Amino acid sequence: MSWIETIPYERSSGRLRKSYNRIKGPDGYIDNIMMLHSLRPHTLDGHMQLYKNVLHHSANEIPKSMLETVGIYVSLLNRCDYCVEHHFHGLRRMLNDDKRADAIRASLESGDLPAAFDPQEEAILDYVKVLTETPDKLAKENIELLRAIGVSDGEILEINQT
Repeated sequence: MSWIETIPYERSSGRLRKSYNRIKGPDGYIDNIMMLHSLRPHTLDGHMQLYKNVLHHSANEIPKSMLETVGIYVSLLNRCDYCVEHHFHGLRRMLNDDKRADAIRASLESGDLPAAFDPQEEAILDYVKVLTETPDKLAKENIELLRAIGVSDGEILEINQT
């Protein structure tokens, strides 16, 4: 995954070992994206705090599964296969419904958003596409469209942060 040095769990110590112990899965696995921070453990701690607050905080109003879906879509648009798989794994785990998760992924990959999403979700994903691919084209009208279909400013912030 990485073209720079990373420190695996077995060679970690001190602050890095403490951070790894907090983030590793029940099977001891540490995501590659987290291991990238191993040369600067303070950034690993910051990444985890930001990640948890953006995608998994209980005060968020957009469902966690939709935020993971946004993560998948942004990753697809950015052509980051690793990130697609990372977010898809999270979505599959959250939904606990492989058929639904696969339908969401197929819809995102094909661009046929109405196949898996309701009109509000589709509008959110349309907004995400503009924000990701052509941020210079984003206009107040994009925000007003989301508001018109019931997306609050706080929810727009959640989408933007994802």
